Amino acid sequence: MACCSNGSNAFRCYSETLRFDPRRQCGRLNPSPSSLLSFNSSPILAQILGASPPPVSRRNSLVRAKMAASESSVIGSNRMLVFVPPHPLIKHWISVLRNEETPSPIFRNAIAELGRLLIYEASREWLPTIVGEIMSPMGVASVEFIDPREPIAVVPIIRAGLALAEHASSVLPANKVYHLGISRDEETLLPSVYLNKLPDEFSDNSRVFLVDPVLATGGTIVAAMDLLKERGLSVEQIKVICAIAAPPALSKLNEKYPGLHVYTGIIDPEVNDKGWIIPGLGDAGDRSFGT
Repeated sequence: MACCSNGSNAFRCYSETLRFDPRRQCGRLNPSPSSLLSFNSSPILAQILGASPPPVSRRNSLVRAKMAASESSVIGSNRMLVFVPPHPLIKHWISVLRNEETPSPIFRNAIAELGRLLIYEASREWLPTIVGEIMSPMGVASVEFIDPREPIAVVPIIRAGLALAEHASSVLPANKVYHLGISRDEETLLPSVYLNKLPDEFSDNSRVFLVDPVLATGGTIVAAMDLLKERGLSVEQIKVICAIAAPPALSKLNEKYPGLHVYTGIIDPEVNDKGWIIPGLGDAGDRSFGT
């Protein structure tokens, strides 16, 4: 089922899959296991069917779809893809995070569980494997393992990224963690790097999960992507993991890093003049660590 835009940011799609392009193009996708949107530079909002969406700013386009598919089936890899996995546990933990009455220990547990699920989805069909044979208690068995020779890295942007990546090691059998500290000036909303534990250069076959719970204005995540790119990584070697995202950040990422894959629990419609996502979930770092 083809999906088209009429050029005025209005969009209709009656298929289980979609590609979005506000410049009057049509696209076709094969089924995959995640909800996804293919972004062009125009900010948009994605919601899953069945949810109760908040009021949407007229400056944004609302697209609703329920999709299931595989990354390898996606056509148009030169566009940034945003995956919103339609899993009921992901919706549950997002709801816990949104609740202003959720206490800090439960908030931190919820964001860690959400991170586990999103990393699981993002690692589908992406991790290198080796095949062989082993002896089981009942005989010889053909097996497939994650290749320990292929480096897998997790880069949490601290503070809040630590909580979202807390259970990464329970999903990824072998990985290294490189910490990256980036703060945002509350007046200018510009990012500032205060801690950089990245290696001088990543190996050619590295795969990196860049973890930041909230993608609002996009300054922090773009700064982090710049640092990874400077150390030899291509867009294809990076996947962004976040709890919640907004159109300004996604548009900036798409403009600078087309082809990037972003995995998020939900996409909210707007960011206010102070750089907060609305309705959002508040300050993920403060709520995770009780400060």
